[in-house]
Amino acid sequence: MQYLNAFWVGGLICAIAQVLIDKTKMTPARILVSFVVAGVILGGLGIYDKIADFAGAGATVPIIGFGNTLAKGVMKGINEKGFIGIFTGGTAAAAGGIAASIFFGLLMAIIFKPKQK
Repeated sequence: MQYLNAFWVGGLICAIAQVLIDKTKMTPARILVSFVVAGVILGGLGIYDKIADFAGAGATVPIIGFGNTLAKGVMKGINEKGFIGIFTGGTAAAAGGIAASIFFGLLMAIIFKPKQK
């Protein structure tokens, strides 16, 4: 059942993004930013944790889950470091994912030799 929940919640998130691309004049970049902001807001309110508990990777893997990670990191940073945690908490929480994306992006560029169009 856990796989099914992850599948349909992740699919719903992607379907919402596709509808926004098809039916609005929003650019993909604005949609991505909107999803990150929605994740931050839902995470800050404590709503997204319930969705993530229900859907697992179906909710944490899409970009909206990144916003939730940032919100949780900022809240933890504020609790540990006070005001400065506002600026350092989100970055510290997402550092592993950011570092992995940079590393694998570099690895793919080395393997496949990208060219300009």
